[in-house]
Amino acid sequence: MDELVERVDDQDRVLGIVVSRRQAIRESWLHRVAVTVCRDGRGRILVHRRSEQLSRFPGLHEVVVGGAVDVGESYEQAASRELAEELGIRVLPRLLFTFLNRGGLSPHWLGVHEALVPDAVAADPDEVAWHGWLTEPELRSALLEWRFTPDSHEAFSRYLVFRTAQS
Repeated sequence: MDELVERVDDQDRVLGIVVSRRQAIRESWLHRVAVTVCRDGRGRILVHRRSEQLSRFPGLHEVVVGGAVDVGESYEQAASRELAEELGIRVLPRLLFTFLNRGGLSPHWLGVHEALVPDAVAADPDEVAWHGWLTEPELRSALLEWRFTPDSHEAFSRYLVFRTAQS
């Protein structure tokens, strides 16, 4: 069954219109997506390769874990749910920022979170074909060499700018 999402406007305000995510993508209607940059205790970043059976970006790598914000959910609730579904971990990620992302399959508001997660994750094989931990320099190299989702490039570059501004 396709996920149900709420349409939002160009200011990220909920419009009270519920549609399927597939329809939102097809019609280029704005909706919300929540993603999390996962770090371990040593500061490394979790990178994963999407399963080949996924309908969106099969086999591509990602720097973030996430998915659509369901009807009635906050960005944080969606990010937490996605971490549990995809990695089998229960943590409360911290929302860092949102932005209107026009890359990828269709435009959407992207809520970027950060979470400290355990080294050992139980990745769902239906979603994640491979995962590993990379340092920031290793990840910068991988972003140039491996095939990543459009959201990964945009979210990670904005994440680095955000972290730099916070230090």
